Amino acid sequence: MNLNEPFVITVSREIGSGGHTVGRILAQKLGTFYFDKHLIESLTKKFNLTVSAIERLKGEKKNWLVEMLHSIAPIPSAETLDVNARYSQEFRINVTPDDIYQAETEILKELADEGSCVIAGRSGFHILKDHPNHLHVFITASDSYRIRRVMEKQCLQEASAKALIASIDEARENYIKRHTGTSRYDARNYDLVLKADGHSEEELASLILAYIG
Repeated sequence: MNLNEPFVITVSREIGSGGHTVGRILAQKLGTFYFDKHLIESLTKKFNLTVSAIERLKGEKKNWLVEMLHSIAPIPSAETLDVNARYSQEFRINVTPDDIYQAETEILKELADEGSCVIAGRSGFHILKDHPNHLHVFITASDSYRIRRVMEKQCLQEASAKALIASIDEARENYIKRHTGTSRYDARNYDLVLKADGHSEEELASLILAYIG
């Protein structure tokens, strides 16, 4: 991957691995935008977007995506872009998972075409697999590491943390398999797989940078 040309980095991760924070730190170090799943879901649900709706917007407004991003949260000058949970109250309920996947596919491609960025989660590793200048990363961790982190972050007892992890793992795997025909655990989908155990998020971000060279 060449940092001197427009690039896209996708950071897929297991819950409790710290991968979301790794992506944010990586974007900060690279001085580029960070797009997470909350932003993509907010765009698709708040605006009730489907592929046909996106095509209409693209025909009407040249900078349709930028305008929508501004309507949700101001775009920072090369730092991070996260959406606060308060926007979840604005979600529309008549959007199906298939609608979301189709719309987010278009949105992720548009984001990548706009310029360099780091994208957390979703199906970015699959949707952007043909991007000419990409790096797909997967952050994993041992069960004990993940359970401990989820207990600390969510203030849960061990049994509840285990149940939450199992539920989210299953949901994410089902989503990926349904829409991409592959498993999120298949290492062949990624350029780099890192195990979080024994590393801080800062160290993991630095390892990714070192890999890029």
